[in-house]
Amino acid sequence: MKREPMVFAVAGMVFGFVLGYMVASWDSGPRAVPAPAAVTAPASGAAPAAHGAPASALDPNEVKALESLAARDRSSLAARIELGNLLMDHSRFDEAARWYREALALEPRQPDVLVDLGACLVNGGKAAEGLVEFEKALKQDPSHKKALFNKGIALMETGETAAAVVVWEGLLKRFPDDPQLQGLRMQIERVKGGRAS
Repeated sequence: MKREPMVFAVAGMVFGFVLGYMVASWDSGPRAVPAPAAVTAPASGAAPAAHGAPASALDPNEVKALESLAARDRSSLAARIELGNLLMDHSRFDEAARWYREALALEPRQPDVLVDLGACLVNGGKAAEGLVEFEKALKQDPSHKKALFNKGIALMETGETAAAVVVWEGLLKRFPDDPQLQGLRMQIERVKGGRAS
């Protein structure tokens, strides 16, 4: 079952809330803004997920089993990606980033894993580092939808609002009829309106 539409719906709601908050805050001067929930890409057949709101508690036995597999099979890309996904799903961003980096050390041409690492970094408050990962993913796949979407989030988080709008407008031009991006046009207008005031 493909859960990508649900992921974009959840991410869109979170993104809309964060952007709305940011736009409202710009009128009264800069304030600290919570990091948005960046969207991750499917990696090695895994379903995509919006991270930050786990469906259930982290099962330490599942973590141990995957860590054991990764230790036994140093070439297991899948175990490292699965560990990254599992840990990020439970907001353990630094630990997840470690496993994504290990996966990329084994196979660097993984744009989905680069997006997951970038989303992990953004959600962990390291938007500038996340932006670097999204750029790497886009070098490998220039039309990677989630890399473009998340690049905009990272740019917003680093204060590069105009650049974020340009990225998102380009995303909408590439995928004009994509139902997962319907709310993005309205968010762009909110950002533009907030910037202009």
